[in-house]
Amino acid sequence: MNFSEIIFLAIALSIDAGAVSFSQGLIICKNKRKNAFLLAFFTGFFQFAMPILGFIFASLIYSYVKNFCSIIAFSIFLILGVKFIYDALKKDLDNNTPEICCLSLKCLLMLAIATSIDALAAGVNFRFLDTPLIFSSLIIGITTFLISLFCFWSCHIFKKFPSKYLEILSGLILIALAIKIYI
Repeated sequence: MNFSEIIFLAIALSIDAGAVSFSQGLIICKNKRKNAFLLAFFTGFFQFAMPILGFIFASLIYSYVKNFCSIIAFSIFLILGVKFIYDALKKDLDNNTPEICCLSLKCLLMLAIATSIDALAAGVNFRFLDTPLIFSSLIIGITTFLISLFCFWSCHIFKKFPSKYLEILSGLILIALAIKIYI
């Protein structure tokens, strides 16, 4: 993967963390600076760490699947892209999702892990596509940190803009990466 593809991937992977930060920015009234930083730090750190874990896992099985690397990478990006779009459209139908209104350590960990699971799959792809791991993970982590902060503080400006369109856009970006890998 080249630099621009890594940037697009980082943006796509950070959309979930951005949506969580946006929603937290709407409901948190006290200690906004501290909570914004903690949320951005935790989501950014986990988005940095998960590709490394995925890369390590993929390294363990690489010798068995090296002939199918491009097909596996294509499949992972395609599945993630479709999942993003499906989840965004499903939110429209399911308006009963509970809001999380706490930022305890347990809550921060749960939010960070939940929003970074997709980055684990990206780490698998980094191994199969011989993408530089630490550099790519840093780009993803920093991008997530910045987008999370931006979304937390911009929630009042963009209150009426539905996050589902951002999630659909991130899904389309992942599908485009899948198609590029396939071609």
